[in-house]
Amino acid sequence: MNRCPITYMDSGSARYSQKGLRLLSPRLTRLVDFPYSAAEQRRQAILRAGKISIQGVQPKLSARLSIVDEIFEIVDKGGRYILKPQHADYPELPENEDLSMKLAGAIGITTPLHGLICSSDDSLTYFIKRFDRAGQKDKLAVQDFATLAGKDRETKYDSSIERLFTILDHCTFPLVEAVELYRRLLFNYLIGNEDMHLKNWSLITECGKTELSPAYDCLSTTVAFRALGRPANEIEETALPLSGKKKGLTKELWIDYLARERLQLNDKVINGILNDFSIAIHEWEKLIEQSFLTQELQGLYREVIQSRVSTLTLITVHG
Repeated sequence: MNRCPITYMDSGSARYSQKGLRLLSPRLTRLVDFPYSAAEQRRQAILRAGKISIQGVQPKLSARLSIVDEIFEIVDKGGRYILKPQHADYPELPENEDLSMKLAGAIGITTPLHGLICSSDDSLTYFIKRFDRAGQKDKLAVQDFATLAGKDRETKYDSSIERLFTILDHCTFPLVEAVELYRRLLFNYLIGNEDMHLKNWSLITECGKTELSPAYDCLSTTVAFRALGRPANEIEETALPLSGKKKGLTKELWIDYLARERLQLNDKVINGILNDFSIAIHEWEKLIEQSFLTQELQGLYREVIQSRVSTLTLITVHG
């Protein structure tokens, strides 16, 4: 029995489940392995770095899906997908990011179509569909928080969690987006994503409405660091400080200070968010077990979540 790397479902004797293929396109009946090894993909990412707009620490490729040839193709322009191969130094980042994004979806956070595809060397490559494209040619208005805050790639860490919420004044309904941003901040804390800098948050405008864009670049950096043997107490818990702190964050900081004092959220809203997480933890456990992470990294992922759940004193509820 095989498991589909797009849906985690049983795919029988095939690489991908029919549901996984239909998510990519209703006309797709199979998908050919991506014709590059992980090392070749990293080389291509370096060679094409000046030709595409997507950047960052992880190697990335712009791609389109050819329905006729049933394969992903690397392109310099007009790509509808971003591909991320295995990293040369950090183990299992594609598997980590795909799981993290699925956990985000399980808590109700909007995510683009994403998954894993098989490469020529049997390694897995992460893919995500670009959410800043509509139709064949239309590009939606998307601005990351760094741009909106007057920062750039070099100063993307020069801010704070508190200041993130001031950027929401650009939204059509700032108070609604503040609740959603708070939910996403808690999510990233719970999974151990300490690299949510200004460029990893964006606003999108579509049909006259400006709101938080779908989530992206969610992965457990804590798991990635710990997989290399880095002690947990040496790893920061957030990219941007909360009340001046990047480590040792407490329930009081997240709930009493940020939610109640700074955001003025009432107890009904706060308890609703915490209850959603309490219920979702059970689904998260199943997704971790179904994921393509090795048993070792699955264990590390569980440890991180359990530690953060304990900090927030969430009571897990089996849904």
